[in-house]
Amino acid sequence: MMKETVTINMEQGMEARPVAMLVQVANRYDSSLYIEADDKRVNLKSIMGVMSLTLDNGDEVVVAADGSDEEQALLGVGNFLRGLAS
Repeated sequence: MMKETVTINMEQGMEARPVAMLVQVANRYDSSLYIEADDKRVNLKSIMGVMSLTLDNGDEVVVAADGSDEEQALLGVGNFLRGLAS
């Protein structure tokens, strides 16, 4: 399992559409992916789970990946949250 701390920096913030896009990015990978914030941990492949965190720009989260492509998954999800990739 790998973990990385990421500061959210997305132009559109974490409204419904960007969260849906984040979940799509997470679903590209075989690894299990989780996002942790405010003592809550949710599955990054679940739109309802991610929406329940009510995240915003500037928030710091921990992204965890476990599986065969965990390094690529962390890079892809981390870059999306940083506003570097879509």
